[in-house]
Amino acid sequence: MPSAIEQIVDSYVRLKNRRGLDELMMHRQRLAVDLKSRSGGYDFSLPIGKIDEEIAVIEAGLSRLKAENSKTSSGGSEANSRQDS
Repeated sequence: MPSAIEQIVDSYVRLKNRRGLDELMMHRQRLAVDLKSRSGGYDFSLPIGKIDEEIAVIEAGLSRLKAENSKTSSGGSEANSRQDS
């Protein structure tokens, strides 16, 4: 079963919501920076690792969205040239 972040990213990609993905990425990056800057008696390695995994999922979603956008923008001319044949 996909994780919550995977489902959210999939939804953003399906809806072509680049802004939502960018905001999600910025939020996770801020969390990571904040946790990495903390010191004290707590071990933040587990939440930092989880956030890093989520950032990787978001990056993959951004790549998928970029690939779909480039397919769509170049796909239109290919479809037209095939119809002309």
